Amino acid sequence: MKGINFTGLRDAGDPVELGRFYSNAGADELVFLDITASHENRNIVLEMVHQVATQLFIPFSVGGGIRQVEDFERMLTAGADKVCVNTAAVAMPTLIDEAAKAFGSQCVVVAIDVTAGGDDWIVLTHGGRKRSHRRLRDWLAEVADRGAGEILLTSFDRDGTKSGYDLSLLKVACDMVTIPIIASGGVGSIEHFVELFSQSDTDAALAASVFHYGELTIREVKQRLAKAGIAVRLT
Repeated sequence: MKGINFTGLRDAGDPVELGRFYSNAGADELVFLDITASHENRNIVLEMVHQVATQLFIPFSVGGGIRQVEDFERMLTAGADKVCVNTAAVAMPTLIDEAAKAFGSQCVVVAIDVTAGGDDWIVLTHGGRKRSHRRLRDWLAEVADRGAGEILLTSFDRDGTKSGYDLSLLKVACDMVTIPIIASGGVGSIEHFVELFSQSDTDAALAASVFHYGELTIREVKQRLAKAGIAVRLT
């Protein structure tokens, strides 16, 4: 499903079929986020994770409804390579330490959803439905210190708008931490990818709508990036 600002979701296809398609189309990594799982107090569907994992030859990250270390174990056992956590990490930051210690930092991705809030950004939880007491800069530093292997940083304000990634947000994040940052929220054109990698130190770009609905292909995006002198894996 895909929407705007995490709402108004519409069907984008079968996750297993899309997983196979993107794996064959040249994606470097696949991310499945069940953004209503925490809000609805349920776990992500393990069988779906397993079925998707059997179709992939690229790293596979999953998130949604992760509440404890055992949830990490279940996702990894089902076939995920990495597990994303947001709401539970904000509520209980020691979960990051525990998961990193149990499975290695490379398996732990902390998803941070933010909205503008004065001179900083406010961290959101429950699929963007609730504002937390945390501010982005402090939370970034804590997440990195606790052992997260990557940060998936999503601009709630840009999500689904196709107005481009929030470069000011990403520059702040990249300047603060040394672990990889995945940019999310707002991509609407090939040039937005070029801007992201040429104007920030972001390590990866997450995109959904432009690929799900056939507006762009992964191959043409990568070819444009390569033409701009940005290192990409071309297949």
